[in-house]
Amino acid sequence: MIDWDFAVSLGSRIAGEGPTVTRAEADDAVAELRAGAGRSTGLVREFTGLDAPDGTAPILVVDRPGWVQANAEGFEVATRPMIEKLVASKPPSGLSLRVGSKITGAEVGGLLGFLAGKVLGQFDPFHAPHGRLLLVAPNIVHVERELDVDPTDFRLWVCLHEETHRVQFTAVPWMRDHLFSEIRAISDAVEPTTFVDGGLERLTEAIRSGRKGGSLVEMFSTPEQREILDRVTGMMSLLEGHADVVMDDVGPSVIPSVDQIRRRFTQRRQGVGTLDRLLRRLLGLEAKMAQYRDGAKFVRSVVDKVGMEEFNAVWAAPEHLPSKAELSDPNGWVTRVLG
Repeated sequence: MIDWDFAVSLGSRIAGEGPTVTRAEADDAVAELRAGAGRSTGLVREFTGLDAPDGTAPILVVDRPGWVQANAEGFEVATRPMIEKLVASKPPSGLSLRVGSKITGAEVGGLLGFLAGKVLGQFDPFHAPHGRLLLVAPNIVHVERELDVDPTDFRLWVCLHEETHRVQFTAVPWMRDHLFSEIRAISDAVEPTTFVDGGLERLTEAIRSGRKGGSLVEMFSTPEQREILDRVTGMMSLLEGHADVVMDDVGPSVIPSVDQIRRRFTQRRQGVGTLDRLLRRLLGLEAKMAQYRDGAKFVRSVVDKVGMEEFNAVWAAPEHLPSKAELSDPNGWVTRVLG
């Protein structure tokens, strides 16, 4: 139902190559990012108490097309249960299959192309067997130039955040399988006719009204799916907020200009144009920004109250993850989990 090769080709063309750099500058950036990711492992372990086994998830420094390719592979794994359900409901064939797969491939490619120019780094949990860490070198170079910050400091700052995600998924053995089970639960809750019927009208209305929170995810979700999405929101907010706390609290000891970097980076997040804001809203990226803020506030509140060692009970089992409601009620989480 999706022409993945076409999606990768289109997405790579839309993404472009990024900023102009010399061969020496590119080599220096790649080497520094690899070294920063390796250095971050020990820093994350010392600060959080999470010990990830060595050699479980590789660290890759990629360009924009490389990020598109990796995420197309991840999307294919993540969407497989839903696509199988849709195909079983109404098997496509012949011309409709060929045309439809190109259309959906174009949609996925457009999404990947848009995101490929913005993502600095990402842990890819879908890569077998344990995931992999992706650092997007041209985007990191572009942002460090745009912010006019020290490149070495900025690269280590980004590595601290992304390496924290790698540690989260490799030091907590159930995390990856739990994420997959939630994705399968969303797919199981999909009603094919509801998913297809009325989709264009809802998308058009969302673009026209520009209503806050009108993301594609929310438009195509049933009450049962929204309940699952709330659980996933709690989990992802924890992971993002925890990584933000690590990068900002470890930063001052190893990154001299961390305060300047954080201030300018936060200002940059707010300074987007109208079209960019609309696309972020439709793709749910505004919610992504809220995850950083709400998750970091939750982590800091709990750690300030009970300390990091007690906070780490959050990693003991899936039922210890905060709910979406508990993100704004950390005391409620402490009472429920720690007693």
